[in-house]
Amino acid sequence: MSISNGASKPRIPIDDFSKVEVKVGTVRSAERVPETDKLLRLMVDFNEETGLRQIISGIAAYVPEPPTLVGRQLAFVTNLEPRMIRGLESNGMLFAVGANGSFAFLVPDRDVPPGTSAH
Repeated sequence: MSISNGASKPRIPIDDFSKVEVKVGTVRSAERVPETDKLLRLMVDFNEETGLRQIISGIAAYVPEPPTLVGRQLAFVTNLEPRMIRGLESNGMLFAVGANGSFAFLVPDRDVPPGTSAH
C-alpha cells in the first residue's frame, strides 16, 4: 500500500496557511440577490467589536429557503480583501465543502461566541 499526501494542489508553507483567518459567524439575515440565480446576501455577526459583515455567496442552489440560515453558526474566511460581486461588496467568504453536486456547511459541534477563531 502506498501512502499519499492527499494533496491535489501544490503544498504551501505553514506560514502561508497561517495568513488565512477562519472564524465562526452567526447569520443574522439571508436573502437572494435580485436578478441572480446563484447568489445570496448574508449579514453575519462576528462579535460586538466587529459588528455585522455583508458576505455574498454563490450557494443559492443549495439553500432553497435562505431564511433557514438565520441563527446558524457557520465558518467564514474573514481576512480577504473586499470584493465587488454584482455591485455588492463582499467582506468574507463562506467556508464549505462539496463535490459532484453535494454541499455541506462547516459548523462547530456546539454554539460558540461569534468571532471565535478556527485553529
